[in-house]
Order: sequence, then structure tokens, then C-alpha cells
Amino acid sequence: MDEPSHPPADAPRLTPRIRRTHIALFVKDPYASAPWYEDVLGMQVTARGPQWVFLSFGRKHHDIALIRAEPGADGAHTRGTVNLQHYGLEIEGDVDELRRLYGMLLAKKVPVVKTTDHAVGLGVYFTDPDGHRFEFFCETVHDDAEGRRILGLLGAPSTPIELQPL
Repeated sequence: MDEPSHPPADAPRLTPRIRRTHIALFVKDPYASAPWYEDVLGMQVTARGPQWVFLSFGRKHHDIALIRAEPGADGAHTRGTVNLQHYGLEIEGDVDELRRLYGMLLAKKVPVVKTTDHAVGLGVYFTDPDGHRFEFFCETVHDDAEGRRILGLLGAPSTPIELQPL
């Protein structure tokens, strides 16, 4: 087998410049899960296939793909301990908008996991019907360099807070 080639030591380091992201989630039934994403997250279905549904927040062709998970040999769908921890959704708006979204989650009986202060923003964590964890996140420090400094200084805190829903 040939050894992989390496660039010369003095070559500039190439790093990806990410323009946007999307996530694909395994779910029991994408057709049954999609209405929750439409109702709770305000997404639109943009494409369907036999085993998947693509959804968008309205700007791009898709932001979240729901893919049918194949059950195990026993017919059960299980979630391992090594898994996605959460997918953060940075909101447009201020803390009052986050509080309104928190109130909406509660009104729709969406399981809320926690509310937290990250020192650079506030988060409301919740789960979808398949147990995937999401976070509505509101930036409170808007300068990225300052945000990195604060996170490094404080060790990326996640301090529980009482957030009053609106």
C-alpha cells in the first residue's frame, strides 16, 4: 500500500470555510416526525423520499433531514450512549424572543430539558418526539472574539437559570 502524501511543511494549511450547515437525524418514521418540525420549529417540508423527509427554515433547500432508522434484530429502535448531544439553533432576536419561544414549547407540551446561561448566551434545551435534543440559543455577547475569550476564561459554562416564559 502506498504511503499517503503529505504537503510540504511550509505549505499553507488548508481549512474548510463553512458557509452553512445541515443535520441528518435518524428517526423511527420521518413522515410521522415531520409535522412536529413544521409545528414546533416552523419548518417547511422541501422534499420527500421513501425513507426520508427534508425540511427547511425557509432560506435554504434543507436544514434538517429526517432519515428512517432501521430497527435492530429485535425490532426495537435504540439510542446508544455515544450519540448526538444536541443541535443548537441560534435564534434571531433578544432574550424576550427566547422567552416567547420557551413559552411556545411549554404550551405545545414539548419536553424542555433545561434552561442555561453559557456566559455568552442563554439556551433552552428541548427534545423532539424521537428524543433528539435541540437548543434555542440567544447570543448575549455579539463580538465573536470576545465570546471566544469569555468561553476560554470561564471554561464554556452551562449554568442552570430560571427563565420566565412569555
